[in-house]
Amino acid sequence: MKIKSLTLLLLLMLLPLEILCKDFVVVIDAGHGGKDPGSMGRKGREKNINLSVALKVGTLISQNFRDVTVKYTRSTDKFVPLNRRAEIANNANADLFISIHTNALPRRKSHFRGTETYTLGLARTKENLEVAQQENSVILIEDDYKERYAGFNPRSAESYIIFELMQDQYMKQSVSLAGSIQKQFASTAKRNNRGVQQAGFLVLRATSMPSVLV
Repeated sequence: MKIKSLTLLLLLMLLPLEILCKDFVVVIDAGHGGKDPGSMGRKGREKNINLSVALKVGTLISQNFRDVTVKYTRSTDKFVPLNRRAEIANNANADLFISIHTNALPRRKSHFRGTETYTLGLARTKENLEVAQQENSVILIEDDYKERYAGFNPRSAESYIIFELMQDQYMKQSVSLAGSIQKQFASTAKRNNRGVQQAGFLVLRATSMPSVLV
C-alpha cells in the first residue's frame, strides 16, 4: 500500500469536516504493536507498516486541518490491548475512529489485490470471519483476557454470533464513511476496490463514534 495514496484518500474524505465541524477529533489506531507483530512478511512486520502509515496520516491531517485534533492509540512500537484502544477514543470524545491494518495473504492467494474497509457486524463470508479471527486472536496474549472480554473466544465461530445482535447506533455513518474511503481508494489511489465489508472486530465493538477498520 502506498502511504501517499492512503493519506490522500483520508484527507479527501475529511475535507467537509473543516467547514462543518469545530474541534473535530480523529483517533487513528495503528494496528498491533510491541509484542504483537501482526502479520509477518518477507520484508517487514505489519505493526511497523501500520504505525508508519498512521503517523503520516495524522501529520498531514494536522498540517492541513486546523480545526481537527488528531490523537493516536499508539505513536510508538508498544502493545495496546484491543479494549484499551476503544477506551482511548471514547475518553478523547472522538468523532471518528480509524484503525489501520495491512492485509497478508498465503502464497496460494497471492493473486489478490486491492483494499477493503470494514465496519462492525456479523461476517457474512468465511473469508471475513477468518480475517476477524486472525485480528482478534491478539487478545490471547493479553492478561486476564477471559474476564476482560467476558469469555469471548476469538477462535470459535459461535462467539461471533453476538455481533449479529449488536445494534450500533453509528452503523449508518460508519458504512457511509467506509464507502467514501473505498471510493477514494479506487478513484484517487487507483486500487482494486474489494468493497465495504462487515466482521466482528473487537477493536470496533466498544467505540462510541463512527468507526472503521481499513
